[in-house]
This record gives sequence, structure tokens and C-alpha cells, in this order.
Amino acid sequence: QVQLVESGGGLVQPGGSLRLSCTASGSIFSINVMGWYRQAPGKQRESVATITSEGTTNYTDSVKSRFTISGDNAKNRVYLQMNSLKPEDTAVYYCNAVLELSTGWYEGWGQGTQVTVSS
Repeated sequence: QVQLVESGGGLVQPGGSLRLSCTASGSIFSINVMGWYRQAPGKQRESVATITSEGTTNYTDSVKSRFTISGDNAKNRVYLQMNSLKPEDTAVYYCNAVLELSTGWYEGWGQGTQVTVSS
């Protein structure tokens, strides 16, 4: 079984920074993609940033130059460094992953971590 667990959310003032982490645990054979999505009140969930096992990254336009996605050497942990945060970044941030296990493919979501940007 695989678990995806996020951490690092919190309350920060505009212009501040937060670093989110997501760890995939279990008997993981390989990782295809890990990424971060967010959902603000009254809005649909949107992709924020993704990273493939080859290191290819993708960002939504609104966070480019402010957010950086990265992973550890084993590619079982993904980070989202968020700088110059804006109130519009307030949302629940979810980790998503597509993994290959010994028993087959797995796609799932973490429980989410709240990011609030406010004065």
C-alpha cells in the first residue's frame, strides 16, 4: 500500500515563503509523475506544478518565477518552495502521484495541507 502525506502548510503574510513536502511511502518500484494541485474556496482544483521521474517540470503561469518544485534523490519525495506568496495563493494544496508498484500502477492524492496568505 502507498501513502502520500503532505506537510508544511500554514499562515503566512503576503510576500512570505513556505515549503511544502510530500512523501510517498510503500514498496515503490518507480515514480512516473508527482505534483502539486490546489483548490481555493469556490474554485475547482487546479494544477500548480508537476515533476516527472526524468526531472521535467511544469508550472501554471500564475506561479512561475515564484514557486519551485523539486524532489529528493530517490524521487519518492517532492517539495514545493513557495516564495513571494500572494493572497490569491490561499488554498488547500494536494500532492498527487502516479507510481508503479510491484503489483501494478497506483494513482492517488494526499490529504491536503492548508496554505493561507493574509495580513
